[in-house]
Amino acid sequence: MLEKSSTHSRSAQRTVFVNELTNGVLDPAVAMLGPVADGGVIIANTAPGCWGPMITPAIRGGHEVTRPVAVEGAEIGDAIAIRIRSLVVTSAATASGHDKVMAGRFNGDPFCAAVCPGCGTEWPATRIEGIGPTAIRCEACGADATPFTFANGYTIAFDDERRVGLTVDRSEAEKMAKDAAKLMALPDTSIQHPILTFAPADLVAVATRLRPFLGQLGTTPSKAMPDSHNAGDFGSFLLDAPHVFSLTREELAAHKTDGHLDVNTVREGAVLICPVKVAGGGIYLGDMHAFQGDGEIAGHTADVSGTATLEVHVIKGLKIDGPILFPRGEDLPYLARPLTPSEKHAIAALAARHGIAEVEEDAPVTFIGTGANLNQATDNGLQRAADVLGLSLAEVMNRATVAGAIEIGRHPGVVRVTLRAPLAALDAKGLGDFPRGLYGL
Repeated sequence: MLEKSSTHSRSAQRTVFVNELTNGVLDPAVAMLGPVADGGVIIANTAPGCWGPMITPAIRGGHEVTRPVAVEGAEIGDAIAIRIRSLVVTSAATASGHDKVMAGRFNGDPFCAAVCPGCGTEWPATRIEGIGPTAIRCEACGADATPFTFANGYTIAFDDERRVGLTVDRSEAEKMAKDAAKLMALPDTSIQHPILTFAPADLVAVATRLRPFLGQLGTTPSKAMPDSHNAGDFGSFLLDAPHVFSLTREELAAHKTDGHLDVNTVREGAVLICPVKVAGGGIYLGDMHAFQGDGEIAGHTADVSGTATLEVHVIKGLKIDGPILFPRGEDLPYLARPLTPSEKHAIAALAARHGIAEVEEDAPVTFIGTGANLNQATDNGLQRAADVLGLSLAEVMNRATVAGAIEIGRHPGVVRVTLRAPLAALDAKGLGDFPRGLYGL
């Protein structure tokens, strides 16, 4: 059990190294690591999310994220800017696919309330016996205890440079299953069962590219909740749930920080601005994905171990409800990209022709919205944009149509609301220098 105490009496460190993981629960009462200095660096070794924890009933959340790090000077009502300086995939292979829930093995929610079907133990300790989808066995009674299996799954190997991947056949998948923890480079402190153990092979000889990002990156919620449920869509599963993590609708809205993003542009070179809802903020990360198409439509993608380097900066008084993202320039939707010099020249001529004395200076920004479904998530993202920028909702909708886009982060309920916003509005919130630096404005 992690100790419960304050981090504020300790001296801030320029660099904090993180190799400790949670048991799947983000609990603001548990002591944080650090604090890291404002402007300092967090270097973390992350464990795979989703499938490994999903087949490990003792983990009380859908992932196994890092122990949160306090940031010097971060107070409730502030925000923390996280610059993703580097992401490196360390797994040589992994397995994933569309899931199938195993009835009778959980109390209302298979991600955070596992129950052994044999002896009824909650969050039972388990061991691996052999390979395949029945290999996870309760230590107390020996029953097959995984809450999930594959409806359609694959095993994928990566090249040495981690540039490309290829799904393998059953023979290769079964060979990998026998050396699963090593191939997945599980951190020493991880307790998850490696998903390569299941050896799925429904997709064979399918090739893809790698472009790693963090599925989990954010700040600690102000009430204990499973890490995978720190978002509006998965969080809705907690509403009046039959287990200890049950929340009301009002509690979920007040306490979550939307750190479970699965937004594939939260990658090296991007800047993510996160709300502070507990003293110190509590930066945590994990669930690195080797790749993902928009929407993560299969429900899961290639979960991998990896190393991440983050630089953190406190933004005083920026009270936001959820994350704001400044993606890499090439990740911006077409209409939201800054105008090129030739386009600006043409705009200047058009302005002169039509009597416009001065063209608005603007910059791209993305607001993350979450909700029980994509419609609710879109409404949430638009309203967050309006609140931060000081614009009417109708104006934000127009701007997102004229010079932006709505994109799916995760199905069923995470979206990216991107628009070119007035630079003056971003400056007023202390955000203008981020797009200036990233996009060369």
